[in-house]
Amino acid sequence: MTGVAGFIGSNLADRLLAAGYHVIGLDNLAYGIPDQIADGIEFRKLDIRSREIHDCFNGVDVVFHLAAKNDLVACQKDPVETMEINVTGTANVFEAARRAKVRKVVLATSSALEEGEARLNGFYAISKITTERIAIGYQQAFGLPYVSVRYFNVYGPRQDYRRLNPPVISAFMIKVLKDEAPVLFEGYENNKRDFIFVDDINDFHLQCIHDDRVNGRLFRLGCGTTYSMDQVWSAVKNVTGSHLEPQIKQRAAEDTPTVTQADISAASEVGWKPKTSLEDGLRAQYKFLQEEFRAGKIR
Repeated sequence: MTGVAGFIGSNLADRLLAAGYHVIGLDNLAYGIPDQIADGIEFRKLDIRSREIHDCFNGVDVVFHLAAKNDLVACQKDPVETMEINVTGTANVFEAARRAKVRKVVLATSSALEEGEARLNGFYAISKITTERIAIGYQQAFGLPYVSVRYFNVYGPRQDYRRLNPPVISAFMIKVLKDEAPVLFEGYENNKRDFIFVDDINDFHLQCIHDDRVNGRLFRLGCGTTYSMDQVWSAVKNVTGSHLEPQIKQRAAEDTPTVTQADISAASEVGWKPKTSLEDGLRAQYKFLQEEFRAGKIR
């Protein structure tokens, strides 16, 4: 697994270990958190751009490629590094898998590819659509099976709240913990997202290991339901018991409100469905952030 110290990767690694799998985890720790690497993982501190990763793939059955530069603002500021990590790194992972005769590669991709033309022209989205084409190319050229998984808005314990621009649910919850008013931007009622709990994502990942019906296909994973930003705040407020009221700020001119909703029909056809309600997922994430706050990790 690449990105084993990250949000989704560390949660998936826990699930794989619990199911009895041997997990080799790669991460350069540029974004990943060492404390999130579970005992029992054969960990290698390596960058996916390095040819040094190739030896790690020998004897591996399935690869989960989750490592990426994924902060949209940071990606836009440094397009060259974004392409180096997301595009060159992905090609290197697929090449390592090909040489080691890996049975299947599961590729993490993003709903940013479905958030309108402006987002699609951003460097993060450009890099992610390219990774999807790399997967298709390696299957066609070398017969290496892939599964592309387009995550919509994944949330839950270990979501990366440390980023300069943290995901909205973490941002709201941190404001609650600090007793500071959350921020909504004008047009929030038209800014709608499909939120999916990390355990539901990882249910599909585990299915990918042995279910060859998923090979060579693209799956969109969300709940199939949208929530506007004010609805998300209301849900967070209810779960946390907060009495705070949001500040309404002007939206940046280039930041156009969009609506994204996952078409989960392909995943449903192979027997997957989301199981976690928004409220239950928020409770799990808030419990995690409370523990981080008490430990002095949130300042």
